[in-house]
Amino acid sequence: MSLPVFLHAGVAGASVGDPVELSGDEGRHAVVVKRVRVGERIGLTDGAGTTVECTVTSTSRAGLAATVDTATLAERELPRVVVVQAIPKGDRGELAVEMLTEVGVDVVVPWAASRSVAVWRGPKQAKALERWRSTAREAAKQSRRAWFPEVAEVVDTAGVVDLLRDASVPVVLHEAASGPLADLPVPGRGEIVVVVGPEGGITEEELAAFAAVGAEPVRLGTSVLRTSTAGVAAVAALLARSRWR
Repeated sequence: MSLPVFLHAGVAGASVGDPVELSGDEGRHAVVVKRVRVGERIGLTDGAGTTVECTVTSTSRAGLAATVDTATLAERELPRVVVVQAIPKGDRGELAVEMLTEVGVDVVVPWAASRSVAVWRGPKQAKALERWRSTAREAAKQSRRAWFPEVAEVVDTAGVVDLLRDASVPVVLHEAASGPLADLPVPGRGEIVVVVGPEGGITEEELAAFAAVGAEPVRLGTSVLRTSTAGVAAVAALLARSRWR
């Protein structure tokens, strides 16, 4: 059984035998909610590649102290995967971010598409972004990721075009596309950008803008997936032919 993992920004450079302390929200969560006790082993990661496994030596309601047993530095996995997720209604955005994080996406980019039902403006945008980022952090810990995904700032369609222009493999999901996702070549390196449209679909104008930079639409299969699940299905299909081989 894998160890429970907590976020600790200061573990980079830690060595076997080093003492570490986990305090703040993560420390209280470990002791009060997860009920970590002296003698148990836990994992700590900075979300930037470093993970240490530790044995807990003391606890308090404010956190815990531990000794490093092992320390590893993981390389980033390739190809890099970016998912442009049109902003969905309700909590479907957090669901999408959670699942994308679990399968290994590197960057999630919220997209204010023309037909997005939800609209983020002002304080609402800041709160929504923080919910997505918090969801990504928790999902990354749950899935034991050494590298946490980035949730970028919201982009408009012009920003999506820029991402597709620079991609090694640009992917635009559309249920009416003639070509299947399975026909796309998948490199071992570079960057894959996957665009997931909103509940109302991608407009003809948006599709034309994407096609102008070489991003023709592709379909996943015969069924139409929700915006919150289409991205994870596409990424899983692509990673099965690259990282997961």
